[in-house]
Amino acid sequence: MFVAPDPGFLRLRTSLRAVIGIALAVAAAEVAGLSLTASITGGLAALLALFTVTDATVRRQAVTTALLPVAGFPVLALATTLHQVPLARDALCLIVVLCGVYARRWGPRGHALGIFAFMSFFTTQFLHAVPAQLPELYAAVAIALTSAALVRFLLWPIERRTPPPAAPAQLPGRGLARATTRQAVQATAASAFALSIGQLLSEDRWYWAVGTVWWIFVNTTSRGETLVRGFRRVLGTVVGIGAGLLIAIPLQGAIAPTAALVAVCVFAIFYTAPVSYSWMVLAVTLMAGLLYGLLGVLDSGLLMLRLEETLVGAVFAAVAVLLILPISTHTTNNIWIERALERVRTCTAESLARLSGVATADPAPHAAELEQLLGRVRMSLAPLVHPLSPYRGRRARARRVLALLDECAEEVRGLVAVAADPAASHDARLAAACWRVEAAVKSLITPGDVQSGVPRHVPVADPLPGTGGTALTHAHGLERLLVELVEPLHTSPHSRLVSS
Repeated sequence: MFVAPDPGFLRLRTSLRAVIGIALAVAAAEVAGLSLTASITGGLAALLALFTVTDATVRRQAVTTALLPVAGFPVLALATTLHQVPLARDALCLIVVLCGVYARRWGPRGHALGIFAFMSFFTTQFLHAVPAQLPELYAAVAIALTSAALVRFLLWPIERRTPPPAAPAQLPGRGLARATTRQAVQATAASAFALSIGQLLSEDRWYWAVGTVWWIFVNTTSRGETLVRGFRRVLGTVVGIGAGLLIAIPLQGAIAPTAALVAVCVFAIFYTAPVSYSWMVLAVTLMAGLLYGLLGVLDSGLLMLRLEETLVGAVFAAVAVLLILPISTHTTNNIWIERALERVRTCTAESLARLSGVATADPAPHAAELEQLLGRVRMSLAPLVHPLSPYRGRRARARRVLALLDECAEEVRGLVAVAADPAASHDARLAAACWRVEAAVKSLITPGDVQSGVPRHVPVADPLPGTGGTALTHAHGLERLLVELVEPLHTSPHSRLVSS
């Protein structure tokens, strides 16, 4: 987390903006005379709006933000109304989980709306909201979303200057072959069992078990990813509860220090989320403890109950992904690595076209998408590179693949930077090198004789003058890395890392 690159301080700026947006939402709710329950609801709504809306354009982000109440308000109304009707409330919970996970098939917007709907249900349970509070809860959410939009789109429009890369497309398939459909079934089944056992532990705080299931399934695809995420969720919760015992309980809801620490937690959630799930969960757990302190219900027993409910949710999430319509880790490894290599090929081709004088060629968006895809590759390979993985050979090969792909990304960034120089040019040697890169990528991802199109020896040429020499260096670097990728990707069909 502390050494992860942050180009342009994007994570830092986004995290600071989140603190400002949420603080503005809570302050506006307080000025409007709303209750503490409503103010907390508004703060959580603003956090979700700033955290989950990740569309590729500012316009789409604005539309998704405007649609959040459409997903959240009906759930908020039903959840408060059914709060004292356990069977109907539990049925609603499972329906929201099913629909919320299934909605991810529609990309970032469906993902954000699904999360907001589920968290609208979760918040009513967390705060024990009742129907009489609905008007002020609606007002708080409306104020919060307006505040978040004001900060995001007007006061600090980071995305206007640094457009976010498009999220990688969902894994293909139809019906039960589609990953989102399988996950919807898995998450609903796991939530049903977690809900039942969670209620045996506590009639009032059972929702933590279901919440654990929900957040374990967010941004995962394969069974391996989900298992690793569950482990990290439990680890972050354990450390967060320790922090709560040392920090939140002694404060006992003192407003000024609690507000300051909640702001620190918000910053930590946004800053660590892209690089460390465990650290993010630690921040979430501590923030929850601080909010319980504000509500006057915090004690060590409550924190221990939180751990028990988290363990229940993690166990049933693991059982569901192992036994119910499992999605193979190796299948997703193959898909994401192939997509990353395809993007390397596209970036190389676009860079060559740009250097050849094609004005419409632009490798930059493809390079940004490559970074997104590498994030998916890291998540997909996380089960294999985890220290507890029993497959030592696969672990070493997976780490080698990640290291080589990261180096490929560095060479691509260098090539894209050269292509952006108006004075840059190329000669036949650069064109030949780029064509060899494209052929090598095609051979790596095409079943059969993978050696046929991958050069065994990378030519060493005299440097070209100026930027042309730099571009040729990056192209040769890509050739070398693709040669090295053959061994870890296609060692043996009986020692799988990805499909061979």
